[in-house]
Amino acid sequence: MQVILDYFPNLSAQQQAQFAQLDALYREWNAKINVVSRKDIDSLYAHHILHSLGIAKVINFKPGAEILDIGTGGGLPGIPLAILFPETQFTLVDGTGKKILVVKEIVQALGLTNVEAHHARAEELKRQFDFTVCRAVTTLDKLCAWSWPLIKRKQQHALPNGLITLKGGDLKEEIAALPKGTYVDKIPLSRFFKDPFYEEKYAVYVQA
Repeated sequence: MQVILDYFPNLSAQQQAQFAQLDALYREWNAKINVVSRKDIDSLYAHHILHSLGIAKVINFKPGAEILDIGTGGGLPGIPLAILFPETQFTLVDGTGKKILVVKEIVQALGLTNVEAHHARAEELKRQFDFTVCRAVTTLDKLCAWSWPLIKRKQQHALPNGLITLKGGDLKEEIAALPKGTYVDKIPLSRFFKDPFYEEKYAVYVQA
């Protein structure tokens, strides 16, 4: 996990311990339920945990903020973000029950008290959040359609409430498919992380 410390050097002892636990936890659960590509599990920190933390290079979530991770899969990006922002509340949802089982077990093993996980679809939720986040779930237009009814009107960050999603490749068509006047910012993760893996990876912010 040295790569995490290289880019986030100010972690507390507890945060370092929690990040260090992720390798064994994901290997154990991935052997039972495939939540991370098995051929890529050796790159868990460099390609999955650090990728999730790319969102933290775009925004510093405030204490008490409420964040929804849509289609969390095995808990990415929600679990790494919850470790990094222990005073921010994270809700992780996924439509696949066995993946949420993995998330709940990992959250419990880490002792994270700022995470709740639900076997649900985003559109079934009745609460509202400051931001929605996700990692490679679906197209921007669908993510916005699911997110906007769930976004609070009251702002508490310098960045207005909205969606922050991690995506790769050419996004011109996805961005063009959004309603006219939508504010979108495509932030290259290569600006923050040196690994060639991040050359075509972006954090995409869409204002609600």
